[in-house]
Amino acid sequence: MNNLTSYHLIKRLTAGSLIALSLTSFAHADDVNIKTMIPGVPDIDAEAYVLIDYNSGKVLAEKNADARRDPASLTKMMTSYVIGQAVKAGKIHQDDIVTVGKDAWATGNPVFKGSSLMFLKPGDRVPVSQLTRGIVLQSGNDACVAMADYVAGSQDAFVGLMNNYVKAIGLQNTHFQTVHGLDADGQYSSARDMALIGQALIRDVPDEYAVYKEKEFTFNNIRQTNRNGLLWDTSLQVDGIKTGHTEAAGYNLVASATEGQMRLISAVMGGHTYKGRETESKKLLTWGFRFFETVAPLKAGKEFASEPVWFGNSDRVQLGVEKDVYLTIPRGRMKDLKASYTLSNTELHAPLTKNQVVGTINFQLDGKTVEQHPLVVLNDMPEGGFLGRIVDYIKLMFHHWFG
Repeated sequence: MNNLTSYHLIKRLTAGSLIALSLTSFAHADDVNIKTMIPGVPDIDAEAYVLIDYNSGKVLAEKNADARRDPASLTKMMTSYVIGQAVKAGKIHQDDIVTVGKDAWATGNPVFKGSSLMFLKPGDRVPVSQLTRGIVLQSGNDACVAMADYVAGSQDAFVGLMNNYVKAIGLQNTHFQTVHGLDADGQYSSARDMALIGQALIRDVPDEYAVYKEKEFTFNNIRQTNRNGLLWDTSLQVDGIKTGHTEAAGYNLVASATEGQMRLISAVMGGHTYKGRETESKKLLTWGFRFFETVAPLKAGKEFASEPVWFGNSDRVQLGVEKDVYLTIPRGRMKDLKASYTLSNTELHAPLTKNQVVGTINFQLDGKTVEQHPLVVLNDMPEGGFLGRIVDYIKLMFHHWFG
């Protein structure tokens, strides 16, 4: 193992994770880890919840996070994601004009009675940008149908796209049957999966996600405010995401907020009151920001270490990471973090290709390895010339003999 523990390397490579805090089993609010001074997760009045760090993906808190529940209008996050991907791919455009069909007309569709609407009428010609806001800000079930017809030709075809993205994102407990989220047999999701959809929205379709922070939208002289009340909370920098409610689902809220370079995503499902879902989400987000921080110790393409290489056109090869590394650590523990690496084989032999995995980077906190990332070759290392390889062969033979 190669230890990198000097002050400058520790400062540069400060990192860690919360595995050491046993986040798979959560303490009660009155239990405190003396070393890190992190209290247990606050009591959350909801059937299921999860709190994740957007950048590192680390789960900070969870309860029944994989339980399958009715998603209600959280479904519209995936509807919005599909629309955002269609815009990103150039298949549709924000200024396209959509002609509203009869199936998006609430008056002619009994299932929409008493539900959230944009109040569209058959024959209305509405830009994609406004229908998107009708979905995200007004939670309009009619707007979902109008956009599904426009993007995919029918609601069934659009639901197929939604479930294709379920697989692409890697969701394990989600299946959609509708484009809007009204309760339907065989439709379900989980707190964890909804947080991951939120993560995908922010990461993959940032232009679409930018709409989620808008506080109101007016269509046909009907003004409606964003149902995510945390957008008005001045103690948090919330910029999304989505509420949902049906009798079967209870009160749901997926929220995301930033503080410095840290972004957290909370998903609360099966809350018991309209305002309660906001209160419980705020508890999770506040707890996360107060006691944890996100660090970015390694950047893609930057040298982390170098190692001798045999039979190459150079004597040493630069090693690092393929993707930027983000880690979640207890706030204030940066000075205690150390980093080391191990090679998969004791010797590196050319040829080596860029991003080839040759070992593991280990991040340690309190003497324990708490996070690991692949160690990769930063640049191609082709074989050297014939004479150079012969010389290396002889050197290596002596190295094996005499150590």
